[in-house]
Amino acid sequence: MRYVMATALAVAMAALPAHAKVLRYSTNADLLGLDPAINNEGPTNAMKTNLYEGLLYRNFDLSLEPALATEWSQASPTVWRFKLRQGVKFHDGTPFTGADVAFSLTRYQSEQADMRGYMATVKEVKVVDANTIDLVTNGPDPILPQQLPLFFIMSKVWAEKNNTTQVVRGTSAPTFINFNANGTGPYKLVERVADNRTVVEPNPLWWGKLDNGITRAEFRPIANAATRVAALLSGEIDLMYPVPSQDKQRINSTKGTKVLEGPELRTIFFGFDQHRAESLDMKGSGKNPFKDKRVREAVYKAIDIQSIARVVMRGESRPTGSMVAPGIAGFSAEVDKRPAFNPDEAKKLLTEAGYPNGFQVTLDCPNDRYTNDEAICQAVVPMLARVGVQVKLNAQTRSLHFDKIGLKENRNTSFYMLGWTPGTFDAHNMLVNIVTMDGPGAGQNNSGVYRNAKVEELTLKAGTEMDPKKRLEMLAEAQMIHKNEYGHIPLHQQTLAWGVRDEVIHDSVKPRPSNDVDLRQIKMK
Repeated sequence: MRYVMATALAVAMAALPAHAKVLRYSTNADLLGLDPAINNEGPTNAMKTNLYEGLLYRNFDLSLEPALATEWSQASPTVWRFKLRQGVKFHDGTPFTGADVAFSLTRYQSEQADMRGYMATVKEVKVVDANTIDLVTNGPDPILPQQLPLFFIMSKVWAEKNNTTQVVRGTSAPTFINFNANGTGPYKLVERVADNRTVVEPNPLWWGKLDNGITRAEFRPIANAATRVAALLSGEIDLMYPVPSQDKQRINSTKGTKVLEGPELRTIFFGFDQHRAESLDMKGSGKNPFKDKRVREAVYKAIDIQSIARVVMRGESRPTGSMVAPGIAGFSAEVDKRPAFNPDEAKKLLTEAGYPNGFQVTLDCPNDRYTNDEAICQAVVPMLARVGVQVKLNAQTRSLHFDKIGLKENRNTSFYMLGWTPGTFDAHNMLVNIVTMDGPGAGQNNSGVYRNAKVEELTLKAGTEMDPKKRLEMLAEAQMIHKNEYGHIPLHQQTLAWGVRDEVIHDSVKPRPSNDVDLRQIKMK
């Protein structure tokens, strides 16, 4: 079936005019939906960035530049003032106004909004005049501008017209706004067919200028890596990611194709259920092993990360003891020191915790989200069996995986894999989303409900601390407490690898640290 899809793609492309510069690109799974306020996930947010805009835009080098706001300043510790770009229109021709910013904020702050953490500190949007708005925060927020590239602005008029003002959570939620789009971005949606294709074309109403030579872009998910590589080599697609390690030499030695590599700022990790009195996998026992720090430490020390790096990742990962990567503000070299692999110590810890014979647990793992995700989980199964922990692997497509582990209403998991790139490229974003529960927008992806009162306190304080040195000290202290409690098991940061054809100008396609495709930064010959 996967080869049938590649053939269908070739037939579809044959119907296009010969002069059309079509960028055809693929990764291993489909987008989770187009609603700006939900599905806080890399490839999905990347497509939103093509269709929608924030007040600010993040460049490849992670710097900020004007987008829907032309300039910004801090009027007071709790007020950020923005001059709005004039003459901007949404894809349907509706004028952009400050009312659209205020409306978008209400959607982002809905309980159902996965993106709510980006605007959690904003109390209100004040429309000062036709050209100016103020974002008023609950307290000082030193990094609010870093949040704004992912605060996608949508049309209030369009949303009301199409009865889509409310946020409905869930991957591919069957709502109008999850399959349609009306932003101010450089591309407009032409077609969206879930699990098949998403097609966009340049927006003729965009206030900026596109000079990348792309007249049409077609995103087509291809789950099977071999099929994806074959489609690249045959010319059926122009760009694909990730490239499997074993296929790099083949791509580089084939005329007209090349592998481009770079570092990624995402950290892959395992998490534990630490809130239920009884594990989902131990019904009737009244026990949840992961509530005991000794058990979490044992599982951590039973995982041979160097073997995973060498065998599974083929040397293309950076083992880590930190939940954030080097390059993220707040990264601590001390936190990054990883406890040693020690299965004998792991057995001893399990015995001390009352599990001399181990226990059973299900590991929830995606099979189409991160590089070698399912293979990593498969490698961990015998490692944990060696110390007595019997793991049942539940590997499934990322939409099902995220729905299972990520929704606050159930968080139906005992042990899970997740990856996280702080959207602000600041460690505070990780702490808010992954290891706290009580602050503004906290806990959106804290699937195991890890809690520590001191971590909560430090995270809240760091969120309003204007002294950069003090702020970094708070972030480091919070991360060290979490590390010493074995709150999660950080694994590694993976190496990015994209395969491209010569029709794409290679210098324009350096893999972004966030591992996403921003069409305005890609140029075709």
